[in-house]
Amino acid sequence: MTAERPLRADAARNRSKILEAADRQIVAHGPEVRMEAIAEEAGVAVGTLYRHFPTKDALVAAVVESHVEWIMTEVEATADRMEAGADALSEFRRFLLTTIELAASDQAAKAAARALGAQYDIARPVARGTAAMERIIKAGKQSGQLRADLDIEDFFLLFATVPLDQPPRARERWIELFVGGIAAVSAPKPSNAE
Repeated sequence: MTAERPLRADAARNRSKILEAADRQIVAHGPEVRMEAIAEEAGVAVGTLYRHFPTKDALVAAVVESHVEWIMTEVEATADRMEAGADALSEFRRFLLTTIELAASDQAAKAAARALGAQYDIARPVARGTAAMERIIKAGKQSGQLRADLDIEDFFLLFATVPLDQPPRARERWIELFVGGIAAVSAPKPSNAE
């Protein structure tokens, strides 16, 4: 099996623009979105879109995979900051705020993928994210800010219960309640300042 060659800079930019446009179009129009509309919004020729993504289901799968990759990168960055001594509760709260909005559009992309029968592979980034969440838990416990009985299953429960269908104020309240629930009893309250 040969390794994939990296994309040229212009091809990488086009691919990125296509994924961003597809994300917005899928949220707005669902799986019925036309490939031509995505190409137009991305500012690329339809042929360029099809060179990167020969079918709509391949494009939708790539959108889902890019969401998961971005979230896992954020989890790793949060773990890095916490291991470097950043405030555990504030970091975790910030991570939740930045990822919940993406998760809402991710739901639209996943619904489109189901409707189209698109297959996507998120096993590798999810494994990376799980390892980073374990680092977050360890660093938070060592700092004395996260409760001693917190484990990875609690994180999975968190992500399974995100109220994505609720308005922003409800999601923010959910974050405050969850962060308060994972705090060690003696931990200071997280700052709302960004």
